[in-house]
Amino acid sequence: MASEVPLTLPTNDTEAHKKIVNRLRRAQGQLGALITTVESGAGCADVIHQLSAVSKALDRAGFLVISGAMKECLANPGAEGSPQPDEIEKLFLSLS
Repeated sequence: MASEVPLTLPTNDTEAHKKIVNRLRRAQGQLGALITTVESGAGCADVIHQLSAVSKALDRAGFLVISGAMKECLANPGAEGSPQPDEIEKLFLSLS
């Protein structure tokens, strides 16, 4: 699904980019564990625990992306293509 808000990932900040990718890889691994848990017929508590882990990993990745956009907005408020506060707010609220 394409976003109507034209923000870019903080690829110029290699540390932030690594953190985002690491969070997404963690979520991918946790999702695999969740699928295995469900396929094995595990109980409700085990499934919910895994769902929570996947959800938190994805949320944290999203908040890292928003954080990068906020930093860009503050560092270059008038730059062309720089994220606007209302765009960042809309994305932030979509995560909560």
